[in-house]
Amino acid sequence: MLHNPFYQRALVAAVFIGFSNGFFSGFVVLRRNALSVSALSHTMLPGIALGIFLTGALSQWNAFLGALFAALLVGLGSVAVARGNRVAQGTALAVLYTAAFAVGLALLPKLDTRQELEHWLFGDIIAVGNADLWIAFGIGSLILLVTNLLMRPILLTLFEPNVAAAQGVPVRLIQYLIFALLVLALVSSLQAVGCILSVGLLVTPAATISLLTDRTSALFWGGGLVGGIGSFAAVLLSGKFGITPGPAIVIVLGLLFVLAYLFSPKYGLLALKSRH
Repeated sequence: MLHNPFYQRALVAAVFIGFSNGFFSGFVVLRRNALSVSALSHTMLPGIALGIFLTGALSQWNAFLGALFAALLVGLGSVAVARGNRVAQGTALAVLYTAAFAVGLALLPKLDTRQELEHWLFGDIIAVGNADLWIAFGIGSLILLVTNLLMRPILLTLFEPNVAAAQGVPVRLIQYLIFALLVLALVSSLQAVGCILSVGLLVTPAATISLLTDRTSALFWGGGLVGGIGSFAAVLLSGKFGITPGPAIVIVLGLLFVLAYLFSPKYGLLALKSRH
């Protein structure tokens, strides 16, 4: 299997995507907006449907660009609507997400490629090509570069937006930036785990690390390692046991989370037993 070029590309993609998404999952866990990630992940489906409807064909690029457009439109749109302080961002996101999803459902019966959409719903990392690898590498590098350069203002905006504004941090711009990077991370995982399961790759790694340590920096780098190693191992196991790689990645990461909960001496089951 390791000599198969399809599996070789799949393993490299799993490491790239798993590490970058695992790293960014630290911000998702700190911000406690996993439900927002779930909404945005489902928004990618109507974006793909719109791309097919406009071009008349399903390709890597129109699926990628359609998902990116829909997720950015809904994600950044919810931030813009919430600026007036009349409607909460979560409420705006729910309205825009359900409206976008309804548009996607209305378009599906008009498409001739509905069967092929399964690959984008649940992922097909074995079909990753060289161009997809470069996209994953480019997006992952951008996420790591921007978040590390702006780590302090981003964290200050997440925890103390008023203090950040008083110190001259462009809070609104940082909020837009976080959502834009979140959307990029989601879209980069589209080929690996699909629309439906992408939330698992963008939440589970840092959530697993949070059960083992209180260090904020560990959420990012530890989450990256959990995401990268877990995704790599899942692709290997999927070939051995005949499981689709996308679900296998989320299953392996979920098992790691359960193990962390069971054996965490401070926050898991062991801690609960020791208290009683």
